[in-house]
Amino acid sequence: MQRKHDKRDAADLARFYRAGELTTVRIPSESDERVRDVVRCRETFQKEILKSRHYLLKFLARRGFVFREGTNWCTPHLKWLLHLTTENSPLEQHDRLVFREYHALLLYKLERRDELDRQIEELALLPNLAPMVGRLQCFRGISLHSAMVLATEIVDWRRFERPSQLACYLGLVSREDSSGGRTRLGSITKAGNSHCRHVLVQAAWSYRHRPQIGVELKRRQQGQNPSVIVHAWKAQQRLHQSFNHLSYRKQPQIAAVAVARELVGFLWAVMQDTPVEHQAA
Repeated sequence: MQRKHDKRDAADLARFYRAGELTTVRIPSESDERVRDVVRCRETFQKEILKSRHYLLKFLARRGFVFREGTNWCTPHLKWLLHLTTENSPLEQHDRLVFREYHALLLYKLERRDELDRQIEELALLPNLAPMVGRLQCFRGISLHSAMVLATEIVDWRRFERPSQLACYLGLVSREDSSGGRTRLGSITKAGNSHCRHVLVQAAWSYRHRPQIGVELKRRQQGQNPSVIVHAWKAQQRLHQSFNHLSYRKQPQIAAVAVARELVGFLWAVMQDTPVEHQAA
């Protein structure tokens, strides 16, 4: 038997509101959702590009064509693929036809992704996104696109009282199977926002390298609050040490997820200082 509890839920909400235990959550506006859909569309094209690359390589492998003069998708490899589409291609006629279609499909997806990148660069300058995107880009491993994903998906960072709440929202906390005095932790829940979790784990891999401020990171940090830059440098030192320590005892993939969870804490601390008018615009 199923029973609805609307009246009881309403009474509980009224009681929590009177006790001050409710957290105000900003509902994204229609314009916020439109910008978020543009960013998600770019992610979709990135996945489609990966599929098209697999189509090309697997088709060529079935015909016995494997590039052995370097890594795949480097400049020589791209020139080799382009040569296979010409009339001088060693592929048979029908194989050449199939390969040309796969190659044209890949080029189309790359073109549309680049166009979306240009649109996202313009959207990142919006008044309600620019402060958040600028601060997030001060951290190593978080490019413009990654910052836009975090900014458009999380929107209001102040609704999380602690970094652990944000990590839980992103599905980066461990599963727990506890009973009585026994406590057993498993893998991460993956129950939160998958878009943010993906970019954070990808950013975590950059912390396996020794701390440094490269040309691109220095460019992204120009004009930002000095305290944010100092915080980002502390994050580099701390997360690099954590990655090396964990990867020595565990698999690198596990270390990357753990570093991503720690990175959430640094980002949360920085975004708490973002002016309210920008987050509530």
